Amino acid sequence: METHKVVIKTSKAPTPVAPYSQGVVLGNVLYCSGQIGLVPETGKLVSESVEDQARQVLKNLSAVLQEAGCSLKDVVKVTVFLTDMKDFAIVNEVYASFFTAPFPARTAVQVSALPVGGQVEMEAIAHYH
Repeated sequence: METHKVVIKTSKAPTPVAPYSQGVVLGNVLYCSGQIGLVPETGKLVSESVEDQARQVLKNLSAVLQEAGCSLKDVVKVTVFLTDMKDFAIVNEVYASFFTAPFPARTAVQVSALPVGGQVEMEAIAHYH
């Protein structure tokens, strides 16, 4: 059985500023690139607030999923990148307002920096059907 990659692209999420796709489908798996808190219309961070950025990140991720015909309910794995682990609880609150049980598997790590001064980034893997 031959499988080919399908690229997912939407104007409802920030335009990639480097050589990557917003999402790629291979078989029954959707791989969503990391999203930071950029507002798609302006290409700028939504605000300096990590809470606002986390909310925008999940809106951007949702837009990519929706373009592929999926939703947050189809997500099986999320990786969260934080520039400061002290923001973990705030990001968790926002995250819990977007996802419902059964929750996806998840990893959260602290990184030294994110593009354009973002404080949180999330990537996801979803079941594509």
